Amino acid sequence: MKVLLYTEGLKVIGKSGLGKAIEHQKKALTYQNIEYTLDPNDTYDVAHINTYGLKSYQLAKRLNKKGIPLVYHAHSTEEDYKDGFIGSKKTAPLFKKWLIKCYGQGDVIITPTPYSKKLLDTYGIGKKIYAISNGIELSFFTRDEKKGEAFRKEYHYTKEDKVIIGIGLYIERKGIVDFVELAKRLPEYKFIWFGHSPLAAATKPVREAVNTKLPNLVFAGYVEQDKIKAALSGCDLYLFPTLEETEGIPIIEACASKTDALIRDIPVFDGWLVDGENVYKAKNLDEFEEKIKAILSKKLPSLTEKAYKVAEERDLSQIGKDLKKVYLEAIALKKSKIAEKKMRKQFKTNTKQKNIKQKKKKEKRKN
Repeated sequence: MKVLLYTEGLKVIGKSGLGKAIEHQKKALTYQNIEYTLDPNDTYDVAHINTYGLKSYQLAKRLNKKGIPLVYHAHSTEEDYKDGFIGSKKTAPLFKKWLIKCYGQGDVIITPTPYSKKLLDTYGIGKKIYAISNGIELSFFTRDEKKGEAFRKEYHYTKEDKVIIGIGLYIERKGIVDFVELAKRLPEYKFIWFGHSPLAAATKPVREAVNTKLPNLVFAGYVEQDKIKAALSGCDLYLFPTLEETEGIPIIEACASKTDALIRDIPVFDGWLVDGENVYKAKNLDEFEEKIKAILSKKLPSLTEKAYKVAEERDLSQIGKDLKKVYLEAIALKKSKIAEKKMRKQFKTNTKQKNIKQKKKKEKRKN
């Protein structure tokens, strides 16, 4: 089996969570010895499309005409789009219609979590949807104390400093505004945010948050994965105040790194991240503030051992197996559709020929 992994504008989105997901797909297929290509002009048995741009839609249409099995990956929903950037709330209904048009091209659909599957089920796309995690390279995110020390040294943190990290683009739904507000409320702790996107497209609250000057707050910008690993190994708490996700890869990375985590209590985390069992959750700023203090003062126990099991279940070796099953189903469905189409065409031809014969018989009788 050979798979096309298609991502429109990969250079642009490479630094985003979607960019990570694409890299994870490559590694997941490699674990299963499945050959893949990034070139849509290559030959392949099944296509896996990750983006919803015009080029992606047009490619999906062409592949369907050629009879190539197609898996569409639903990384985005209307819900995680509408709190992203300037004008996103107004354009969200149109965005949803476009997503339905794109995702509907797939023989089957993949989405990262049962939560995002539940959302997509309400869209009326009419295709089977599978919830498969974007996964994590578990071995890469093994906790590394030396790298953690190097992280503290690089950013001039002492051993005594209590360091809290955030990860994400400069978009409102990532909770960056609340992250900055918590830094204001808790000057005794160090806050550092990793990630970057153009501020020109960000909402006013995000621009104001990123331009905030505090002695305990750092915006480190985009860094490579090795630096994220070091930060997760060297910090005291991973804070994820996101307002909406289809999954949220950084929280899985934190679980793999055995880093204590405090996340917002939102539906996407229900069922797999449990408050007080493998992570801590908060609903609002006051709860975040209260729990940060309790976690860092050790009044709340560390949950990292149980959190690690969450990451283990999402290792890319398992994700590769899950993807393979979906690819095989897409291939089977496409074969079935093609066979059904041929049967309908043959039936139509036979009916037409039968009608012609009957017409000729009637004409002979008249003569």
